[in-house]
Amino acid sequence: MAVPPIQPTRAVGAGPTGLVRALRVSLMLDVVLGLLVAVVLPLAIVAIPNTISVVAALLPPEVSQIAMIRAHGLALPAMVLTMPVAAVLVRRVRAAPMVVAGLTLLAFADAAGGYAGSTVLVGVLRVLHGVGAGLLVPATLMAVWGRSPFLRALWAAALAASLLAAQALALWPLDQVDSWRVTLQPYPMLTGVALVLAALYLVLWLKDGESAAGPGAVVVARGRTLWAVVPAAGVAALALGSTFDWSAGLVIRAALVSVVVLLALASSGASRGAAGRAPAYAMVAVGVVVLPTAAQVTYVELGGLGGPGLSGLWSAFAIATVVALLAAALTNRLGTTAMPMVTAGGLVVVVGGLCAVRLFLPAPGGLALILPFTLLAGGASVALTGALRSCAEESALLALSLFFPAVLAGFLLGSGVQVAQLREAKTPQALVDGFVDALHLWALIGGGLVLVVIVLAAVLARLLPGRPGSPESLPDAGTADTSPVAGPTSGLVPSPAGEVDPAGGVRQGGVMRGQSGPTVVRPRSEAMTGSHTPARSKPEAGPVHGSVAAAGGGAGAGKGNRSRPRHEPDRVPERDPDAEPEPEPEKVVAPPVVVPPPAPSPEDGPGNGPALQ
Repeated sequence: MAVPPIQPTRAVGAGPTGLVRALRVSLMLDVVLGLLVAVVLPLAIVAIPNTISVVAALLPPEVSQIAMIRAHGLALPAMVLTMPVAAVLVRRVRAAPMVVAGLTLLAFADAAGGYAGSTVLVGVLRVLHGVGAGLLVPATLMAVWGRSPFLRALWAAALAASLLAAQALALWPLDQVDSWRVTLQPYPMLTGVALVLAALYLVLWLKDGESAAGPGAVVVARGRTLWAVVPAAGVAALALGSTFDWSAGLVIRAALVSVVVLLALASSGASRGAAGRAPAYAMVAVGVVVLPTAAQVTYVELGGLGGPGLSGLWSAFAIATVVALLAAALTNRLGTTAMPMVTAGGLVVVVGGLCAVRLFLPAPGGLALILPFTLLAGGASVALTGALRSCAEESALLALSLFFPAVLAGFLLGSGVQVAQLREAKTPQALVDGFVDALHLWALIGGGLVLVVIVLAAVLARLLPGRPGSPESLPDAGTADTSPVAGPTSGLVPSPAGEVDPAGGVRQGGVMRGQSGPTVVRPRSEAMTGSHTPARSKPEAGPVHGSVAAAGGGAGAGKGNRSRPRHEPDRVPERDPDAEPEPEPEKVVAPPVVVPPPAPSPEDGPGNGPALQ
């Protein structure tokens, strides 16, 4: 059997220069993307806190402080409503254009904030801040999804650190200011730097040859993700209604109902197993407790309440950020099978951080904040990294759609607890004691909620394990084991070259073809006729002409690719009993034909594959 000549691929024609150039572009893209994540996520999360009350004394006399507080708080409800739509939109227009669009909205709102003079304009600008942040968070997640696994871990660590420091970062520019408009443009220079990085990322993304997702990629995720708009709209409505003199008990009940609804939606992915529900549970738990807890701790530790002030908090924030990055990097090095336990362990560490808040805070010095901040940031980073490591893209987007509603529900619950504790405060000292008591009670409630999430995830993982064929049951393309023996789910089983599998696959180069491997090698006759005849494990008796059956197709194939009818028996010539038996010719079996796979082209750089479904 003649082996057809192998056509040279683009990689061979281009030579090593093209491949090096493609690798260099891909590496630059990863570096720029990492810097972009480190800058963009803090900018998006810092838009959440409502800090206008800190500079309320600077407002004009004709402006109502209550109305201004209400308008300034529209950013988080806008994020809540934008996130589910953005989670669907990012799979149609891709991440790079959405990052540029989100940062453009933030930059425009920052620039226009210097000219705001009415409550209506402040509300509009805060809504733009919320929409821009709602676009940036899912866009950055999808940008790192198809790249190096370390970038996904970096995204989780940056989100955890941003949640921890968002309140302090929002208050930092307000120190000794003479204009209330600073609350609308806290970091304009950082927004400009992020825009430059986003433009560079867009250019590299286009040069790297990323392809846009077709409409078919959106249909699968659109249904369940858009359902998150319903509870998101409900939580946003409750948040706006709570500003109209609701009682503390009513606010607490509304917040608890919101958390229950979010957990019910997180549990809706029963068919996708524990790995499909893990990111939703982690996002809800982290969103409910981390930022509301950090906000209350920041206010309690301000200089006016006996704490070290913002200047004494930065060392604890810096150490917690480093710990979050290291924890995410170490978690990324673990195997995929360990991710469920890692996610639960991260949430347990978050509970430990809440216990440390209740036991050690408030403190007159900033060193006492290192332990609770480190536990909160490190635990959240580990939980998010582990949950996103073992899930499909659709599950990650649904979980992210529940994140901002969980943050808003946490703020509602914490505000209700604060109002209940401050109701009877008549003196400055009683006010301080009320803030401390509210912080301790909130830490207890938040720890209980996280424990409920851990138990719920464990129970459902045992009762509803999910379908074996779900995307989450398969190894992650970016982190799966690629060794020759990768277990039953990988489809990689070592065998001698050319061995024929009884099921019809051909094993070549230690990889079984025709099963669940990445490439199926078929004979030329099958490629010409479009048919597929499974190879037999044992060839029929008789001389073997050409190559073995594994390389040439099934037995019985005749000349002209016509097979003998099945009902016609094999004709054996009669032998003369007096004639001497002729020596049986020696059977010569040709070696198997091994066709090497085509070499990669220079355009197919690392991480330049299609977006994971």
